[in-house]
Amino acid sequence: MKRIISTMYKSKTRLLVFSLTLVLSITVLNGCGQRQTFAEYCNSVFIDEISANTINLHYTIENPKEYGIKKYNISLGSYSSEDSRLAMDELKNMKLELLTYPYTSLSTEEQLTYDILCDYLDTQLQLCSFSLYEDPLSFSNGMQMQLPILLAEYEFNSKQDIKDYLELITLVDEYIDDIIEFEKDKSEAGLFMSDELCGRVIDSCEAFLENQDEHYMLTTFENRLASLDLSEKDVNTYIKTNETVFKEQIVPAYEMLIEELTGLLGTGKNDGGVCNLPDGKKYYELLVYSETGCDDSVEDIYTRIEQQRRKDLLVCADLQETNPTIIEQCSYLEWEIPDEDEMLSLLQTEMLNDFPECPATTYTIRYVDPALEDYLAPAFYIVAPIDNYTDNTIYVNDANNSSDIYFFTTLAHEGYPGHLYQTVMSYEYEMMPIRSILNYSGYVEGWATYIEMMSYYYSNLNDDVAAMLSHNQSASLSLYASSDIGLHYLGWDENDMYEFWSSYGITDKDTIHEITQLILAEPGNYLKYYVGYIEFLELRDYAKNTFGKEYSTIEFHRAVLDIGPAPFFIIKDYLEEYYSPQT
Repeated sequence: MKRIISTMYKSKTRLLVFSLTLVLSITVLNGCGQRQTFAEYCNSVFIDEISANTINLHYTIENPKEYGIKKYNISLGSYSSEDSRLAMDELKNMKLELLTYPYTSLSTEEQLTYDILCDYLDTQLQLCSFSLYEDPLSFSNGMQMQLPILLAEYEFNSKQDIKDYLELITLVDEYIDDIIEFEKDKSEAGLFMSDELCGRVIDSCEAFLENQDEHYMLTTFENRLASLDLSEKDVNTYIKTNETVFKEQIVPAYEMLIEELTGLLGTGKNDGGVCNLPDGKKYYELLVYSETGCDDSVEDIYTRIEQQRRKDLLVCADLQETNPTIIEQCSYLEWEIPDEDEMLSLLQTEMLNDFPECPATTYTIRYVDPALEDYLAPAFYIVAPIDNYTDNTIYVNDANNSSDIYFFTTLAHEGYPGHLYQTVMSYEYEMMPIRSILNYSGYVEGWATYIEMMSYYYSNLNDDVAAMLSHNQSASLSLYASSDIGLHYLGWDENDMYEFWSSYGITDKDTIHEITQLILAEPGNYLKYYVGYIEFLELRDYAKNTFGKEYSTIEFHRAVLDIGPAPFFIIKDYLEEYYSPQT
């Protein structure tokens, strides 16, 4: 059977503000000695947590004063082994406090939040024991790449925002120092990355340091100042301050990071997956649950991925049998929309048969700096603040930009009805604020992947061609998901990878090596996309069986968006309560 499985799937993403671990000590009494309600308690946790990191605060809330946040310390937070050790006791205390609220007295929305918080705290508590197994640095999506983008996108709505920003960037060198010490701790524990992965992180840092006189952290700063009514004197002062901090603190910090990482070359003891580390399988099991929100065993997940791949390939085979020219039609596809706005406009129109209408929103498409094109995903969406989700930003990597169908599906993944739409709808349905800081990647990336596969049918392609491309793309992504488990749980090496991929017609050793390194760099990464995707497929089937004649695709999507990001077993438990039967 001929296949058109693609040879590379570099993951798309929703660029989150730094992932949060709740490390709080919260009182359940208010100033008068009266017990807080559950909603008040959740809001106090949210405010305390979000105030602890200025980037998180800025990206999550546009108007902090409306949430009672009048004063806050400027901080990037910290990253250290000691932080993780302290977090465990504080997470335990928070769980004990949460359990003091009578579950039956809570509203449905509060019970949902309660269940999600319990799950989140339990998962984070277990992961605390494996803090050194995590790595803030990776060559495609690490801190060294995300932090500059988040700073470059830091909007200025007032002079105070500018002052906060200028103070914030003075802390980058201290934050990178923390990262360096953390990497040294990993090295001493025998948990440091391989030389090849380290070399690629170093390359990404060197790319960041290119073109310093016209660096995007300088040019974007000047552009953002233009949005405010400032005197020429103030503008010049701000520009000079930003340039000084960039050249005298940020650049040296990245140079130091390169130097220290270079010094750690040779200390990594594992060129393979995390299963080769002490208790590595246990860590991977926890990581897979945390990343996917699926509570199946890793073995069962592996089987489910295989089963879905067989279904997709069977559809492709049937299409080839009924339409012998389908491969040629897909290979020489005559489809082109030259403009991103036209693509997103088409998506917003075509999606209305399957999804609730989105409230009025705007978006800006921006392009990744050329120096970073080789190191960032094809596109990513920057999450909008909860109190102003009408303005959104999608970044496009121009190295991957084109007018073809794959770019169209990428914009569906990031925009409508993908990340942008899902974020806006979750906020529109008034999800409790605390949930905006809980990272359920399996839901958000699974949703966007589910959308990506559906979007082929929104492109006005021939139905057979759309089906072939969609099922082929699903099968392609499944290979990465199987490889993730193979490398990190089953102990595959590159020879095993070659044997696996060549059985699907991919035999180029350089390509397979590149895929191997992508997966080794970020354990569990591809699973949040693919396992999340098949969870949505199975959840939709469950809804069809449960609601029968009362089933509506629009209503199904509305219900899961209303429930919002959560583990999939919780979503399933609440689906009937959130679903409005159609008559």
